[in-house]
Amino acid sequence: MADCIRVPLLLLLMCILSAVHHTRGDNSVVSRLTGNADNLQQNPAGGPVPAAVIPVAAERSLVAGASLPRRRSAGWKLAEEAVCKEDLTRLCPKHSWNNNLAVLECLQDKKEETEIAAECNHLLWNYKLNLTTDPKFESVAVEVCKTIISEIKECAAEELGKGFLVSCLVDHRSNISDYQCNQYITKMTSIVFSDYRLICGFMDQCREDINTLRCGSISTGEKDVHSQGEVIACLEKGLVREAEEQAGAHTIKEDCKKAIMRVAELSSDDFHLDRYLYFACREDRERFCENTLAGEGRVYKCLFNHKFEEAMTERCREALTTRQKLIAQDYKVSYSLAKACKSDLRKYRCSVDTNMPRAREARLSYLLLCLESAVHRGRVVSGECQGEMMDYRRMLMEDFSLSPEIVLQCRSEIEGHCSGLHRKGRTLHCLMRVGRGDMGAIDPNCQRALQTLIQEADPGADYRIDRALNEACESVIQTACKHIRNGDPMILSCLMEHLYTEKMVEDCEHRLLELQYFIARDWKLDPVLYKKCQGDAARLCHTHGWNETSEMMPPGAIFSCLYRHAYRSVEQGRRLPGGPAEAENQGFTLSRDCKVEVQRILHQRALDVKLDPELQKRCLTDLGKWCSEKTEAGQELECLQDHLEDLVSNCRDVVGNLTELESEDIQIEALLMRACEPVIQAHCHEVADNQIDTGDLMECLVQNKHQKEMNEKCAVGVTHFQLIQIKDFRFSYKFKTACKEDVLKLCPNIKKKVDVVICLSTTVRNDTLQEAKEQRVSVKCRKQLRVEEVEMSEDIRLEPELYDSCKQDITRLCQNVAYGNAQVIECLKENKRQLTSRCHQRIFKLQEVEMVDPELDYQLMRVCKHMIRRFCTESEGKNVLQCLKQNKNGELMDPKCKQMITKRQITQNTDYRLNPVLRKACKADIPKFCQPILNKATADSELEGQVISCLKLKYADQRLSTDCEDQIRVILQESALDYRLDLQLQIHCTQEISSLCPEEAAAQEQTGQVEECLKVNLLKIKQDPCKKEVLNMLKESKADIFVDPVLHTACALDIKHHCAAIPPGRGRQMSCLMESLQDKRIRLQPECKKRLQDRIDMWSYAAKVAPAEGFSDLAMQVMTSPSKNYILTMIGAGVAVLFLMGLLCGRFTKRVTQELKDR
Repeated sequence: MADCIRVPLLLLLMCILSAVHHTRGDNSVVSRLTGNADNLQQNPAGGPVPAAVIPVAAERSLVAGASLPRRRSAGWKLAEEAVCKEDLTRLCPKHSWNNNLAVLECLQDKKEETEIAAECNHLLWNYKLNLTTDPKFESVAVEVCKTIISEIKECAAEELGKGFLVSCLVDHRSNISDYQCNQYITKMTSIVFSDYRLICGFMDQCREDINTLRCGSISTGEKDVHSQGEVIACLEKGLVREAEEQAGAHTIKEDCKKAIMRVAELSSDDFHLDRYLYFACREDRERFCENTLAGEGRVYKCLFNHKFEEAMTERCREALTTRQKLIAQDYKVSYSLAKACKSDLRKYRCSVDTNMPRAREARLSYLLLCLESAVHRGRVVSGECQGEMMDYRRMLMEDFSLSPEIVLQCRSEIEGHCSGLHRKGRTLHCLMRVGRGDMGAIDPNCQRALQTLIQEADPGADYRIDRALNEACESVIQTACKHIRNGDPMILSCLMEHLYTEKMVEDCEHRLLELQYFIARDWKLDPVLYKKCQGDAARLCHTHGWNETSEMMPPGAIFSCLYRHAYRSVEQGRRLPGGPAEAENQGFTLSRDCKVEVQRILHQRALDVKLDPELQKRCLTDLGKWCSEKTEAGQELECLQDHLEDLVSNCRDVVGNLTELESEDIQIEALLMRACEPVIQAHCHEVADNQIDTGDLMECLVQNKHQKEMNEKCAVGVTHFQLIQIKDFRFSYKFKTACKEDVLKLCPNIKKKVDVVICLSTTVRNDTLQEAKEQRVSVKCRKQLRVEEVEMSEDIRLEPELYDSCKQDITRLCQNVAYGNAQVIECLKENKRQLTSRCHQRIFKLQEVEMVDPELDYQLMRVCKHMIRRFCTESEGKNVLQCLKQNKNGELMDPKCKQMITKRQITQNTDYRLNPVLRKACKADIPKFCQPILNKATADSELEGQVISCLKLKYADQRLSTDCEDQIRVILQESALDYRLDLQLQIHCTQEISSLCPEEAAAQEQTGQVEECLKVNLLKIKQDPCKKEVLNMLKESKADIFVDPVLHTACALDIKHHCAAIPPGRGRQMSCLMESLQDKRIRLQPECKKRLQDRIDMWSYAAKVAPAEGFSDLAMQVMTSPSKNYILTMIGAGVAVLFLMGLLCGRFTKRVTQELKDR
C-alpha cells in the first residue's frame, strides 16, 4: 500500500472481522489472483521492481540472495524457481504448486524448525513485499471486488492509485458478502501478517522501540521468516509490562502502542494471523481444538478455555495470556466480543471515542461494566453479546494477571501469601482470603483492586463465572440446590443457606465466604437485591447507576440505608394516622419485594461477622481483643454481644443496632433458625411465616424452650439472646414497642432491661397497693411487662443482681443443676439454710414477690400448668396458689403438682411475710401478740415460723380476730397432716423424728402420723425445745378437733351422731366428745374412745410438765380440762364460803372514827 494514514481511523470496524477458511484448492479467483500477482512482479518498463519500493534492509538482503528474473512470463510460478523448487516439492502438496498464493500460505505456516533455504526465504519475502507495496495491486481489487466497492460508500469514495482502496476493503471485511472478494482480501491479510515488516507503517512507528526492547532483527536474513512474529510478541509483552508498571519497564511510544494494538485487532478473527501465537500453539490447537473451524476468533476462544489444562504447553499458555492481556486493554482485540456486542455498545453509548483504541472506553473492564449496568437495569442486551461477556468475565476470574491493577497493587500479597497458585482462579481466591483478614493485613489499594475486579466480573450474577467456586461447590449444588436453574443468581443464596450444614463441604465453604465477603461490600453485586431494590435505593438512599459511585453514599452504605428503612414500617406506622399502610404510601418504607431481599441478605450476613462491612470495620479492634479465640460460625457476633459494655463506642453502636434489629426479626439469625427448625415447625410455624415477625417468633421460642422438640443448640441460642436482651430494653422489640413511652415518662435514664422491668413493676405494684384511680403504666405495657417478668423468672441468669449475689452458692450447692426451667433458683430455695447472707437475702426477696404474684413462680406454673387449667381457670393470677392449696388433696390432683404446692406451703410457713393472705388477715393481731418477735427480725431474713407459732398459741387461747383465726385454723389443719409445714417443730424435733418416728417420716403421703408418733412418745422426748413444740401441738388440738387429724378420723362418726349441731372451732366439738365420753349412756366407737382417753392422759401430763404461765393459761387449762365442771364447782364453793364467813363474822379490822379521818 502506498500510504497507511487512513488505516488507524477504521479500527472499530476492523476489529469485527469475518474470517473465511483458507481455500487450498485451485479455483478461478485464486488463479486470477495468481496471474495478477505474477504480472505485478514486473514494473511498467519490464524491468525489476524499483529499489525505492523495497526497504533498505531488504535491498541488502537481495544482494546476498537470489534475485528475481528481470522478465517474467504471465504464468510465472514460484514453484518453478530453482531456489524454492526443492523445498516446495518436499513441503507443499502438488495441487498447490500452480498457485503462488497457495504456495505462500503453505510455506509460511510451517514450523519454525522446518528448514527452508535462505535463498528461497528471500525470494518469498520479496515476492510478498512486491504484492503489498505496488499501487497497481489496486487493479486486482477493483476487478475482483467491483460490486462490493460500489456498496461500501467509504471504499467507493477512496482515490485510486494511492493504496487506500485495499486498506478500506480490509477494514470492511465483515461487510463483504461476495465470496471471491472475501477470498482475495483474506489471502492478502494472511500474507501481510506473516511478517511485521510487511504491515503498513509498522516499521516506521516501532523501529525505535524494537531496538530498545531488543525484540529482534529488522534485517532480512538475520532471522528466518517465521521468527518475525516474535518481534510483535516481544512488543506486546513490553506493552503489558508497561501497563503493569513492572520494574524496568520501557515506555513504548504512543504511535507504536497504537500500531501494536492495531496488529492485535486485525489478527483477532484468525489465529493464523498472530504468527507468534500460531506457532506457539500449533500442537495445542491440534490437541484441544482439532475440530474447531478457523475464523471469527473460534480457535482463540477454544484455546482460552483450555489454557489451564495440564497438557497445555507453557509457551502456548504464555502466548494466550499475552493476548488476553491485550484484550483487557482493548476489547476490540477480541473479534468475537467486538462483533457480538457492536450494536449493544452503540445502543447504550459504551463506545464514545472510536479514534482512541486505548482510551478508557476501549478497556474491557469499561465495556463489561457498561453492558452489565444495562442488563441490571433491565435493558435488553443480545444473548450473543451476553454469552461473550460471560466468557470474558470468567476469563478475568480465572487469571488474576489479566487485570493490571491486581498485578500492580497486590504484588506483595501475591509474593507473600499466594505464590504458585496461578491456575483456575486460585490466586484470586487466595487474595480474597487475604482481603477477608484470614491471612494477615492487606494493602488498601489491593483491596480496592479486588473489589473493582469483582464488580467487573460480576460473579454474583452467575456463579459459573468463578471457576474455583464452581469446582469446589459442584457437589453441594447438585445435592442442595438442584431445584434451582443452573446459572441462576439464587444459587449463591442457596449455598449460603446451606453454609455450616452437613451438605456443605469445606472447600466450597471457604470459596463461598471469600467471594461473599466482596459481594457484601457492594449491594449492586447481588443482582436479585439490585433488581428488587434499585427503585427504593434511588428514592430513599439517593443512589446512582449500577456502575456509578458517590462519595456521599458509597456502595457499602446503601444496604445499611435499605435495612434501616425495611424495619421502620412499624415505627413510622405508629406515628401516622393511617398506620404502616400510609407510611408505605408516602414512601417512607421499602416495597414488599425489596424487604424480602433485604431480609435474605441479613440472614446471610448473620452467618459470618466479616460479611457485615460496617460491623467488621468498626469492631476490628474489639474482635481481636475479646473474640480472637471464637472461630466457630456465629461465635464472633455472640462474643461482641457478650462484651457489649466493654466495646468501644463505635463498635458498641453498630452491635447494638444489629441486636436491636435481631430482636424485631430473629430470623436474621440464620444459624439459630436452623437449629430451632423442629420447635418452629411444631409450635411456632404460624409466626415464622411472617416476613418480618416483630418479635413474635422469639417470644414463641422462649415460651416453648422446654418442649421435647427443643434441642440443645436451639435452647442455648434462645437463652443467649435472652441474656443479651437484659443489657438494653431496646433489644426486646415487643417490650420496647409497648413500653417506650412509659419508660421515658417513669424510668428515664435507665437503660438495662432488668432495671427497666423492676422500675415499671414497682410502679404497677405501688399503684395497685395504693388503689390508685388510674394506673401510671399503660395497659399494653403492663401486658408486655408481665411477659418479660415471667421470662426472667425462668433462668437466674436473666436476673443479674440475683445471679451475681448467688454465683458462689450456685458453684457450691448447685453445680450439677442445669440453668433454665428455674431449676437453679429452685435448688437455691431448697438449700436456703446454707446460702451466704447476700444470696439468702436476694432469695427471700424473690420468694416474697413470687408469693404475692404466683404467676412469677416459674416452677409452680410449669409443674402445675394442667392443674391450674383444671381447678383455677376462674381465679386471678395472684390467687392461683391459694386455689391450688384448696384443691391439693383432691383425687384429681397431679402428684407432682401436689408436691410443688407442699414446697410452697413450707416456704410460706417459714415467715408470715411470705403468706400475703395471712399477712393481710392478721394485720392487727401480729403486732398485738407477737411484737417481741418482730423486734428481733430483719427485713431480709425469715423469722423461721416464729410469728406463725405465736399466732397458733393465741388461736388455742381463742384470742385472735375472726379473719386471722380462720387463716391460722387452715395452717393448723395443714401442718397437722404434714409435720414439714410446722417449721418450728421440724427445726427442734429433727433428731427425735429420725430416732422415734423414722417409718412415719419416710412415708410418701403425710397423714399426721409423725405428729401422732411424737405425741405418743412424748415421755421419751429429752430435748426441751422439741417437747415444748409437742406440748403446743396438744394445746392447739384442744381448741379444734380438726387440728388433730388422727383423733378426728377416729371420731368422725361419733361427731356426726352426737355433736353434729355443734359448730367447729374454739374447742366446742372437743368438749362435746369429752362430755360424751363421761356420759355412761353414750357408747362411743372403740377407736374414738381409746384415742380420747389417750388425749386425756397426754393433756394431764402436759399440765404437769407445762404449768400455766399466767392467769390466762390457767383459765384455759381449766376450761379445756375434762374435770372442768368439778373444778369450777369447787372454785365456786370456795368463793361462797368466803362470802358467808364475811357476813357471819363481821369486820376483822377496827372501825376508824371520823375524827381520826379528819386529822
